[in-house]
Amino acid sequence: MNPVGRSRERGVEHLSLDAAATRNALSADLVGALTDALADCAKDPGVRAVVLTHSGGTFCAGADLKDPPAPREFVGLLRALVELPKPVVARVAGHVRAGGLGLVAACDVAGASAGSTFAFTEVRIGVAPAVISLPLLPRADPRALARYCLTGECFDAAEAVRAGLVTASGDDVDAVLTPVLDGLRRSAPDGLAQTKRLLTAKVLEAFDRDAAELTALSARLFASPTAREGMTAFLERRDPAWVL
Repeated sequence: MNPVGRSRERGVEHLSLDAAATRNALSADLVGALTDALADCAKDPGVRAVVLTHSGGTFCAGADLKDPPAPREFVGLLRALVELPKPVVARVAGHVRAGGLGLVAACDVAGASAGSTFAFTEVRIGVAPAVISLPLLPRADPRALARYCLTGECFDAAEAVRAGLVTASGDDVDAVLTPVLDGLRRSAPDGLAQTKRLLTAKVLEAFDRDAAELTALSARLFASPTAREGMTAFLERRDPAWVL
């Protein structure tokens, strides 16, 4: 079963994370399928824009600890979202954790339902938000990132908007995104592509400058004894050894 569902409505391709049984965790299969789907959208002239959405109550739970993608493959997915010559809109109607926030940050526009929650949980298992910092740091509020990346606290959609992680939120996420999609359908494809290039230039500079170093850091952290303890504790539903 393909972990990424696809449908199209009036030129907008909807790519749905459809691994609800694992809370849409970023497995090697899901990352590969989503990367391939984006490549198809890039070369399809019938696609004006892409909506990245999900099934189930979780947009993305972060890395699949049982079947994680190679860090370089996840970096490739994030870059594909940023480089896609068509706008990508995140539609979040559930919970977002760790690497899932990297997906949201790599999108051009993000809408969230008021009940959505967010957390950078990497520090809780002994790693760092290394790879996802590539799209996050150029776009989000530094003070908010410092607080939430260092503490792993959960925060709501209104705070995600204030921090620059989400564009807008409301009780009905589809109502929030309707004017966005209407605007994209009224815009010329070439104009959208060139405007997106202008808006993502700083983000891509971060990828060019830092991706190799952060990919190596991520691999090293996930292979560390600290991360093994953190991931084991998570899977066993207990506190890791360092909790005071």
